[in-house]
Amino acid sequence: MHAAFVDQVLQRMWKETISDSDIALVAVGGYGRGALFPNSDVDVLVLLPDGRRPDAAVERFIGALWDSGLEPGHSVRTVSESVEEAAKDVTVDTSLIEARLVAGNPALVEDLEKRLRARRNVRDFFEAKFQEQKRRHERFQEAAYNLEPNIKESPGGLRDLQMVLWLARAAGLGQSWKALANEGLITAREAAAIGANERVLQDLRIRLHYLAGRREDRLVFDHQIEIARQLKLKSSAGMAPSDLLMRRYYLAAKAIWRFNQILLANLFDRITPETERSITRLDDDFQVVNLNLDLVDERLFEKRPAMILEAFRRLQDHRDIVGLGPRTLRALSRALPLVNRAFRENRENRRRFMEIMRSERLTWTLRRMSRYGVLGRYLPAFGRIVGQMQHDLFHVYTVDEHILMVIRNLRRFRIPRFDHEYPFLSRLMQEFDKPEVLYLAALFHDIGKGRGGDHSHLGAKDATRFCREHGLASADAELIAWMVEHHLVMSSTAQKQDLTDPEVISGFATLVRDERTLTAIYILTVADIRGTSPKVWNAWKGKLLEDLYRSTRRILRGETEYAASAIAAKKEASLRIFQQYVPTPGKEEAMWKTLDDHYFQRFEVAEIAWHTRTLWSRVTPEKPIVRARLSPVGEGLQVLVYAPDQPGLFARITSFFERLQFDVAAAKIYTTRHGFALDSFQVLTRTRGEGEHYGDLIRKIEVGLAERIAAAGLVEALPAGRVSRWVKHFPIEPRVDIVADRRPGRWVVSVSCADRSGLLSSVARIFFKHELNLVDARVTTLGARAEDVFVVNGAALEKPDSRLGIVDELCKTAS
Repeated sequence: MHAAFVDQVLQRMWKETISDSDIALVAVGGYGRGALFPNSDVDVLVLLPDGRRPDAAVERFIGALWDSGLEPGHSVRTVSESVEEAAKDVTVDTSLIEARLVAGNPALVEDLEKRLRARRNVRDFFEAKFQEQKRRHERFQEAAYNLEPNIKESPGGLRDLQMVLWLARAAGLGQSWKALANEGLITAREAAAIGANERVLQDLRIRLHYLAGRREDRLVFDHQIEIARQLKLKSSAGMAPSDLLMRRYYLAAKAIWRFNQILLANLFDRITPETERSITRLDDDFQVVNLNLDLVDERLFEKRPAMILEAFRRLQDHRDIVGLGPRTLRALSRALPLVNRAFRENRENRRRFMEIMRSERLTWTLRRMSRYGVLGRYLPAFGRIVGQMQHDLFHVYTVDEHILMVIRNLRRFRIPRFDHEYPFLSRLMQEFDKPEVLYLAALFHDIGKGRGGDHSHLGAKDATRFCREHGLASADAELIAWMVEHHLVMSSTAQKQDLTDPEVISGFATLVRDERTLTAIYILTVADIRGTSPKVWNAWKGKLLEDLYRSTRRILRGETEYAASAIAAKKEASLRIFQQYVPTPGKEEAMWKTLDDHYFQRFEVAEIAWHTRTLWSRVTPEKPIVRARLSPVGEGLQVLVYAPDQPGLFARITSFFERLQFDVAAAKIYTTRHGFALDSFQVLTRTRGEGEHYGDLIRKIEVGLAERIAAAGLVEALPAGRVSRWVKHFPIEPRVDIVADRRPGRWVVSVSCADRSGLLSSVARIFFKHELNLVDARVTTLGARAEDVFVVNGAALEKPDSRLGIVDELCKTAS
């Protein structure tokens, strides 16, 4: 409709400026196929006969075109020049394949189409477009379910449908879904389904263009909410209107992606001559045709539905097979409803599914089972979370896509060629006796989301039922259910509790019970965090988890005594490192006399040696000492602050880091026997200036922070930082808890809220205001969410009314 209106405008302009009947105005690209969206470019070609050059009239038309207020994309070429450009650039060839006469000489357009067809090598065109799609999908990480998808370019977007029609046109097989059905490439029912899903995306894209007032193809959070309102969607089953909108989109995208794969396979099959078909018979049911798995009888799945899972087993067994062939995909699409309760209860099907879960080609297979709808049919609980949004400020994928990402991470730990990424973790995974236990725990760990209630508990019940039905050993079934139920515990313990506290480690060891469970939950936890978002994982989180794992394993093996012997061992190891730099005996004594056993429990050997080497000759300095180094964990910086203890010191330090665009990942706060603060910070850079070296950052911190501490004075308030778009549209209710620590006189303050710059120093100023002394800080950022834990002491917390007032202040700061 929009294209027809633009046709009329251009025809009138053409008539007013062009009198030459030998030339033509041609619509190309999206405008050429009649799919012109409100703010899309109007791509036109002024087509000239060979030997002609554009005259003044053509130039007047181009000027009028730009003055019209449209968004034109124009070119002026002869027929021969157009054919030549198409030969050099497949993008130009693709644009011209949709050429449509708007005004002028129709014979010229017919000549262009005839010469393009004669020159075009259909096989080369197919291969070029296939590689183009592959690169486009890779740009979006092969994930159709990003939370802010590009509805044109993402896998399952409109471009995937356009791709099919381009190839169909090039092969002379039609230019509509009905035409492809007439050619036998799809059924009439499938053609109708493609059209329905295409209309869902077209409607969304039209609304996006009008909302943005420009060409906008990303379905960002702002627009999700407004479009859901326009469509009058109502909350249902715990899902917000925008969630329902996005589920509608994701299901359409999944169907389009599936049809894209089916049709591409069918089209490639159609243009492949019989003489080029390589056929290898596997058995009476399956054969390999040109590296794709094919059915001997196309009605095999309808006659024997159990062969559906067997087809995926064959893909795993034969690594030289690249995918399902066109006949197999067609048959699978028709037989999908047969994956029903009877299918799921069949013992042979259950056996085959477990064989798939034990296979080395697992990630590749599960992605295809999900893409073609088999996984969601076999596991209805998985089918319910397909396209399920997650507004927790750190997951960037839908629930189903996140689950597949976690399984993919587990598989990478298992494959030796990826050992360099996580050497210790990879060794543990490769030594784990039954990796399918971990894969199944990953498959079920978030499967209970969106139902209301505790998703971990619901998922554990689903996992228990699955294990019972699929005949898993009781020990394995118990471990899978336990991991699903407790899959968040290790992350929470590592990031929010003091890992130098013997009781924390002992309590975690009691929870996990044995080393096999500890190893399993450790591997799953890392895979889970890495599967939430590329931005959530960092080396500091990795170190905390590994420290918790190693400390707990020592307890389970009976190797650790948190007593004088452990402290003595730390001192001995630290002294060996220190004496490599200062070999004279006894130089550490003056420094160590100011430290108690708690210091040696809290800090690691390498840290103790670094502190001693830095401070042994300056135990009571007149000026603050600040030293920084590249963090031993492999990311960010470690900063040592040594200065006379003073009120508001933590607030000054954190505000300094925030001004320099550093995030504090963790802080160890300690006060020596002679009243000096000996604090250690792990900091990560948010941004680093062009060409700015870490050495420059270290000098900036060492000089600037020392000066800031020495200057004392009031703790300045930083401007409130901006919250992310995500937080703006899906706000998180801040939560503050203050509870008594198990150690007398200490209190644990937990702050959970949307992250923003300046948050940490704002909290620190409230502590300063109420004369609360900071003992420890565990600072955690999960995407756009802050999860911070502080251990403090101070008289203000002893009174319930005063405690409530502090909670209110912290809540306001966190809002």
